[in-house]
Amino acid sequence: MHELTLINDLLNKIEALARAQQSPKIVSLTLQLGPLAHISPEHLRHHFYQAAAGTVAEGARLDITLLGDITHPQAQDIILTTLEFEA
Repeated sequence: MHELTLINDLLNKIEALARAQQSPKIVSLTLQLGPLAHISPEHLRHHFYQAAAGTVAEGARLDITLLGDITHPQAQDIILTTLEFEA
């Protein structure tokens, strides 16, 4: 399942960034979803919240924007654009 690999990679990146910031929790994050990522925003949100259970991202607000350009270099990716850490 391609989408699960993308989400697991995303959560690994979030966990690493939280450790680097010495933050126990992510409050919110913003993602850009490439038009060729083969997952809808709703599907991404559902799988993200399931996969985030028990991680620093559990309960975080998730905002998703769609990239419209299929020629974008990251058109197949889920791109992490912002993270808000708990103080």
